[in-house]
Amino acid sequence: MNRRAFVTGLGAVLAMPLAAEPQQAGKVFRIGILANVRQGDSEGLWAAFVQGLRELGYVESQNITIEWRVSEGRYERLPDLAAELVGRKVEVIVVPADQTP
Repeated sequence: MNRRAFVTGLGAVLAMPLAAEPQQAGKVFRIGILANVRQGDSEGLWAAFVQGLRELGYVESQNITIEWRVSEGRYERLPDLAAELVGRKVEVIVVPADQTP
C-alpha cells in the first residue's frame, strides 16, 4: 500500500464520524494535527490528507479549520502541544505514524 492511498483512507476514516452525524448549519469543524516535522517537510502526506477530506466535502476555510502543532524534532514538546490542541477543543487530533522528513 502506498503512502498516498493510506493517508487518503485515513482521512476518510477520520471524517466518517463527522459525515455520519447531521451537520449543523454553518458549523466549522476543527482538526488538530500533531506532528514532529513541519508541514512543508512532508508536503505529499498532508496534500493527500487534505485532498481526501475535500473529496468528502470538507474544505479548509469553509467547513473545517486545521490547527497545526509541530515539535520540530523536539519530542519532549509533544505533550504540551497535544494539550494546546485539546484546549482549542478540536474534534479530532491526527498524529501521523511517519514523523521523519
